[in-house]
Amino acid sequence: MYAMKISPNNPCPCGSNLKYKKCCQRYHKGANALDALTLMKSRYSAYVSRETMYIIKTTHWTNPQFNKDRKTWSKELLDFCKTTHFTKLEIVDSTYHTVTFKAFTEQGVLHEKSSFTMVDGKWYYLDGEIY
Repeated sequence: MYAMKISPNNPCPCGSNLKYKKCCQRYHKGANALDALTLMKSRYSAYVSRETMYIIKTTHWTNPQFNKDRKTWSKELLDFCKTTHFTKLEIVDSTYHTVTFKAFTEQGVLHEKSSFTMVDGKWYYLDGEIY
């Protein structure tokens, strides 16, 4: 097993150089991300820390992977998190609605341009184009 719950005093996985409790954990506990970049970084941290419900809650309902059966979806995400060892996040580019990033894992590099939208003051992940 790789990914695990993160101690609040550990460095945040997003690479901010802040403690997890001062960075992405607040979003995982319900604070709204201020912009698409913050949402993307907090979702990356959620994958690292197995916060599957946060990933689900921040995925837009038009996303092809959206599943109304949250229990099944959460289990699938958890299985992915348990078998993926994320090592680093690199932001390549960021605009108002998109973030291009590289997520480094022991298995390889995920290079994606993610699209986001804001609905009623909350940011959601729409979809991503993988390079």
